[in-house]
Amino acid sequence: MTVDVVLPCLDEAAALPGVLGALPEGYRAIVVDNGSTDGSAAVAAAHGAVVVHEARRGFGAAVHAGLLAAEADVVAILDADGSLDPRDLPRLAGPVLADEADLVLGRRRPVPRSAWPFHARVANRVLARTIRRATGLPLHDLGPMRVARRSRLLDLGLLDRRSGYPLEMLLAAVQAGLRVRELDVPYRPRIGRSKVTGTVRGTLTAVADMRRILRERRADPAVRRKAPNS
Repeated sequence: MTVDVVLPCLDEAAALPGVLGALPEGYRAIVVDNGSTDGSAAVAAAHGAVVVHEARRGFGAAVHAGLLAAEADVVAILDADGSLDPRDLPRLAGPVLADEADLVLGRRRPVPRSAWPFHARVANRVLARTIRRATGLPLHDLGPMRVARRSRLLDLGLLDRRSGYPLEMLLAAVQAGLRVRELDVPYRPRIGRSKVTGTVRGTLTAVADMRRILRERRADPAVRRKAPNS
């Protein structure tokens, strides 16, 4: 069984060798270069990854490009910064492969606690509480490590191409009746400089994107939006 692993990437040349080297057998890396200037694409290719280039900046844009490039029935999404261990992917993929869940999220457990900046933990806690109220799901984290069947993700018709993409995916999955599960995964200090949750500015931008997604879904929860062609 092959699982395609989509890794959105912006200047992660230092972390990529370790991340790609830790992928389990049967897991194929698709590194989506989102405008790196540190040679990340060349490093990824040298370590056997399929490399996709996405000029539009944004987490959602990179992940969407990776989903379009994927060929496996089951896909995983994983940060390329070394904060999450690819060796945990089979545990998350298990329920999907066994048809016991449609979308499995990795709940980040920081090791050590300082691996997850305080401002980011607080923002995530508030967001998780809002998600529990909106969906009824007992979720604690909007984790970046997740596994699902490719066709189900594409059928959700996600439109956000920035930091709101992970939340839009979850809300659309619940609206579509998908079975969502959360499993714990260790979360370690990332390699290199953070572009999002490691900075206050990045966290505020992500929070603003996610608030926008929540407003849109609340205002029009019954509308099934169509995905763009690219």
